[in-house]
Amino acid sequence: MDVREDNEWQKGRAAQAVHLGKGILERDIEQRFPDPDAEIIMYCGGGYRSVLTADAAQKIGYRNVASLIGGYKGLVGANWPMLKDS
Repeated sequence: MDVREDNEWQKGRAAQAVHLGKGILERDIEQRFPDPDAEIIMYCGGGYRSVLTADAAQKIGYRNVASLIGGYKGLVGANWPMLKDS
């Protein structure tokens, strides 16, 4: 799950990511992931926001949540498949 802002998402994202920005996570996560045992790996630009959102998700009952160390920059550095808006 990409938790970056909309403009960051549009510039590039992991090919299989879903987008749910940090600001709306608490409001919308249950619609995207109704199962509190779903495996959710969150990433942001560098790792800080995803730690906060993973913590927030755990506090509302999600049990299998992780923050990707290195975030988007780490994915790019590892040549992960990416998409971007035209």
